[in-house]
Amino acid sequence: MLYPFKFKPVFKNKIWGGHKIKTILNKDFSPLPNCGEVWVLSGVKGNETVIENGFLAGNNLAEITEVYMDEILGEPVYNKFGEEFPILVKFIDAADDLSIQVHPDDELAKKRHNSLGKTEMWYVMDADPGAKLITGFEKDETKETYLKHLRNKSLMNILHSEEVKPGDVFYQPAGRVHAIGKGVLLAEIQQSSDVTYRIYDYDRKDASGNTRELHTDQALDAIDFKAYPEYKTHYDQKLNQTTEIVQSPYFNTNLMHLDSAFSKDYEALDSFVIHTCVKGSYTVMYGEGERISVKQGEAILLPAAMGKITMIPEKKVKILESFMNLEPEKTIKTEINQKDTL
Repeated sequence: MLYPFKFKPVFKNKIWGGHKIKTILNKDFSPLPNCGEVWVLSGVKGNETVIENGFLAGNNLAEITEVYMDEILGEPVYNKFGEEFPILVKFIDAADDLSIQVHPDDELAKKRHNSLGKTEMWYVMDADPGAKLITGFEKDETKETYLKHLRNKSLMNILHSEEVKPGDVFYQPAGRVHAIGKGVLLAEIQQSSDVTYRIYDYDRKDASGNTRELHTDQALDAIDFKAYPEYKTHYDQKLNQTTEIVQSPYFNTNLMHLDSAFSKDYEALDSFVIHTCVKGSYTVMYGEGERISVKQGEAILLPAAMGKITMIPEKKVKILESFMNLEPEKTIKTEINQKDTL
C-alpha cells in the first residue's frame, strides 16, 4: 500500500542566499554558506528528491513515478505528463535581492529546452520590515521602451513593486517579469522546470569577480509587456476550512489554517496532493492508524491512490494543499470532501 512520502531536501547555494532556511525552517544540516533555496519535492532531472520514510526509502521521485505511474500521479495527470512529475516545491531565502527574471511558457520552453514552462506561485512566510517583491509592469510597455530602460539601467522605474508581509500570495504566470526582494522567505509552488531567463542582476559580481550571465535576447520573446490592475492574490482565510488561493491549468493550491483535527477524503480527486507546511506542525493519520509528522519547511506527497486522511495540528498550523485539476467538472462534484471535519 502506498503512503505519504517525505523527501530528503536538496540545498542550493546562491549569491543572494542567507540563513533563514537554517534559523527559521530549522534545516541546520545544510552544508552551504549561503543557502538560498531548498527543494523539498522535485522530479527535475539531476535534482530528484529521495524518499526518506517507509519501505520505498532510498528511491527518488522519478523512480517511484516510473514504477507506480497513475497510482502516484492520478490517471488524468499520468495521461498528460507520463512519468514526468509536474510540480516542484521549494523554499527560498533572499538575504539580498534576486535578479530580475522571467520564465518561458510551455510552448517556448518546449521549443528551446524540451522542458515544461515555469508558472509559479509564492506564499510569503517571513519578511523583514520594508521587504518588497517585484512583479510585472506599472503600465503597458513595448519592447522598445523596455530595451531602452534596460540599456539605461533604469528598468526599476517601469516595474511594479510591493511591500510584503507573511501570508501574502503572488501568482506568477510564465512571461511575468519578477524578482524576490531582500529579506523575504517564501514557499514556491511551481511547474517542474528550472528554466530561467535572467534580465538584470544589478551588475553584481560573484566571489571570483565575475558578473552572472544575462539572457536579454531569450527573455525578449518570453516577456508579457502588459500591465495588470492587481498582482497580489487576495483571499479570505478562515480557521478550520479550506481556502482556495490559486486555480490554474498548471496547479491548484489551497490554504488550510487548522487548530483542531481535520479530515479529508481525496479518493475522487484522482490526482496526487502535496502538503507544504508553512507554519507550525501537525500529524497526518492514514490507513490503519499509521502516522507521519510534518513541520514548517517540510512537504509530503500524498499519492493519488490514497483516500481519507486526518490532520492533527500541534496548536495552529498552516498548510498549502496543491494538486492538479485536469477534470474540473469531476472535482467540483466530489470537492475533496471539505465537510468531513472532526
